Amino acid sequence: MSIASVLIPSEKPTGTATSSVAAPRYSLLLSTDPGMIEAAQRLRYDVFTSTPGFALPATDRDGRDPDRFDEFCDHLLVRDDDTGELVGCYRMLAPAGAIAAGGLYTATEFDIRALDPLRPSLVEMGRAVVRDGHRNGGVVLLMWAGILAYLDRYGYDYVTGCVSVPIGGEPDLPPGSQLRGVRDFILSRHGAPPEHRVYPHRPVVVDGKGIDDIAPPARPAVPALMRGYLRLGARVCGEPAHDPDFGVGDFCVLLGKAHADNRYLKRLRSVSVAAEMRSAGGRR
Repeated sequence: MSIASVLIPSEKPTGTATSSVAAPRYSLLLSTDPGMIEAAQRLRYDVFTSTPGFALPATDRDGRDPDRFDEFCDHLLVRDDDTGELVGCYRMLAPAGAIAAGGLYTATEFDIRALDPLRPSLVEMGRAVVRDGHRNGGVVLLMWAGILAYLDRYGYDYVTGCVSVPIGGEPDLPPGSQLRGVRDFILSRHGAPPEHRVYPHRPVVVDGKGIDDIAPPARPAVPALMRGYLRLGARVCGEPAHDPDFGVGDFCVLLGKAHADNRYLKRLRSVSVAAEMRSAGGRR
């Protein structure tokens, strides 16, 4: 059965132009529809294969990025209402879905037993991408507003997920340098308390060197998704895990609503209050 609902509609009325070239209008959809999930998988594939430093496994993927967790998740999709094109996506794995899936995706990369006390109210966010040409503040704000709206609707208090940093892709830097710089910056300023520390199953090793043996860049470039988490008040739960299939180092991050930045939360709620989720668009 096709299940989809508008989580947050576009704010600009149809036909309203604010300049000689009208800006795109975006809506955020909540869906468990197989066809829309496949569209999200194709968008993920397009973004991952066109982003410097990322590498998908050399298997026949039919232009998609599927995995075993997709069917258990609620998928949040950003649509350009002027073209109907899907331009952003991410997925939410709620506690019941995590049980059905046999655990969280994050647990495939980390020992996350420290998060067990939070599990009844913990949602995992993952596989977040935005199509090139739409990576603007409006789309990013809409995506974060959707996360908050999802947590508020279902009464969850925490969101966790993996944030990737490419190991290669910088022609003027040795492999792993950017990852080392990001690691140093975020753990020194945004590290989680000891009771929420997780441990990678596979620590990062690049060309035989551990991350501490790789020189950092003068100014690390923190990925946009990580910046969004940190702006909200998230904490980074420890050292990165090596994901050789994608050619990245993954950090586990944790955000609790009670510890989030209230000013940014208020801004996000001002976006999401435009409409409540209508119909049975998601799992609990």
